[in-house]
Amino acid sequence: MSRVCELTGKKVLYGNNVSHANNKSSKRFLPNLQNVSFLSEALGHSVSFRVCTKSIRCVETKDGIDSFLLSACDRLLGKRALAMKKQIANKAK
Repeated sequence: MSRVCELTGKKVLYGNNVSHANNKSSKRFLPNLQNVSFLSEALGHSVSFRVCTKSIRCVETKDGIDSFLLSACDRLLGKRALAMKKQIANKAK
């Protein structure tokens, strides 16, 4: 299972730990991923995603997963999120 947010595309970053003696060692900065179920009003059921906590706040700010996906850029979304976006767009027509 990859460590990538399915809604925003946030992924692992790499950097260095630097000690007081200026010794450098490699470090991975992992995103805070959570398994969350969002209720889709357009589809009528809940859908689970593995997303970072910032994405959860963004979805709540946009008043739900439906409006978040419709306004999101396609290149940032994962495969499952893109498929759900297409389903929501078809239901809205």
